[in-house]
Amino acid sequence: MSMTGAWRIVEMDLWDAEAIDLLGPGYIQFGADRTGRFRFIAVEGWMDCHSGQRDGRPCVDGSLRGHLYFHLGDDSGFRAVSAEDAPKAEAESYPKG
Repeated sequence: MSMTGAWRIVEMDLWDAEAIDLLGPGYIQFGADRTGRFRFIAVEGWMDCHSGQRDGRPCVDGSLRGHLYFHLGDDSGFRAVSAEDAPKAEAESYPKG
């Protein structure tokens, strides 16, 4: 499974669903050019990305689990699922590209 595309953040350790979706559906998006962006709570940002393998297999298997860190601030674990199956109105709120 490819990481490229939008992933809907469905759980975070520090914030509930209402907080995650404060500015619209929380997401992490990975571009084919190894850049990405994210939005959750009242935070939007850009990132450089790379994918990896664990035990010789891609690290993505149906959902993403990871940890996001704010410089000198909070950090939270998260779980995200592919946004491909999101309701149409929600899917239209993710950035394109």
